[in-house]
Amino acid sequence: MAVLVIADHDNSVLRDTTNKTITAALAVSPEVDVLVLGEGAEAAAEAAAKIAGVRKVLLAQSPELGRLLAEAVADVVVPLMEGYHALLTPATAAGKNFSPRIAALLDVMQISDVIEVVDANTFVRPIYAGNALETVQSSDTKKVITVRPTTFKAAAEGGSAPVEAISAKPAAAHQAKFVSDEVVKSDRPELSAAKIVVSGGRALGSAEEFHKVMDPLADKLGAAVGASRAAVDAGYAPNDYQVGQTGKVVAPALYIAIGISGAIQHLAGMKDSKTIVAINKDPDAPIFQVADYGLVADYKTAVPELMAELEKV
Repeated sequence: MAVLVIADHDNSVLRDTTNKTITAALAVSPEVDVLVLGEGAEAAAEAAAKIAGVRKVLLAQSPELGRLLAEAVADVVVPLMEGYHALLTPATAAGKNFSPRIAALLDVMQISDVIEVVDANTFVRPIYAGNALETVQSSDTKKVITVRPTTFKAAAEGGSAPVEAISAKPAAAHQAKFVSDEVVKSDRPELSAAKIVVSGGRALGSAEEFHKVMDPLADKLGAAVGASRAAVDAGYAPNDYQVGQTGKVVAPALYIAIGISGAIQHLAGMKDSKTIVAINKDPDAPIFQVADYGLVADYKTAVPELMAELEKV
C-alpha cells in the first residue's frame, strides 16, 4: 500500500528535509504521495511534484494549516490515512507536534526519529541520546513515523507528479488557536540545513561575548550559528540556536564547537557531522572524543588566530 509524506516548507520554499523524508518513504513503499499543508503554498506543491519517485501531490490550504496547528493537521490527515499504509514526516518541531496527535487518533504507536528503514514494518531509531540503536518492528496496520532527515540522502529532482487540491475544512471547532510567533531573522543559512555550523557554549560567558565571537566567524565562513543547551539556558543565544537532543539535530559538512564541553544531549544533536572541530581549554572535555580535530586552547586566543588565517584566504 502507498505511503504519505507530509512536506516541510515555509509556504513558499520546499525544504530539503522533504526530499530526505521521501527517500525514507521510498524504502517503505514504491508508491509515495506528498501532502502539502499550508496557506498560499502552491509553489511548494509544484516543487514537491518535481521530486523523483513522487506519485501524486495533495495540496490542502487554510489559515490554520498555514500555521500547522496540530488539531487542523490531524483533521486533514486522519481521514486520508484510510488509503495509506504509513505516514512519514521529518522530525522537525512541527512534525513532533502534530504526529503524536495523529497517531493517537489512529490508535497506533508512533515510531520516532527513524534513521534506517529495514522493511515496510521494521525501523531503526536511536535511544539513550544516540548511544544505542534499537530495531523496532511494528504490527500496527497504520504506521506514523518521524524521520531524522540528517541520516538520509535527499531524493533527486526529475519527477512530474500531478498536483491535486483537497478539502482543508476542519472536522470540528478546536480550542487551540494561533496567537503569535517570534522569528529570528538572519541572512545566515538555516541551522538544520547549513553545510557549516559554528556553535558556542557556556564558556563564552555572556550574550555579548557570544555574539562578539560567533557572529564574525559565522559570517566569514558562510555558516549558521548554533549553541549548546547550557548557552541557551544562560541566555547567551536564542532557543532556535540550540543544537542537541532537545534542540535541533544537525549533520553539516563542518561543525566547529567553541567552548562546548560536549554533554551527551549536545553530542546527540551533532555527532553525525562529517568533520567536527573542537576548541576547548579543558583537555578532558568529552567533545574531544567525537572531534576529528581538537585544539586545547582558550577560545579568546584561538578564534582570533583562526580569523586572522581566514583573512588570508
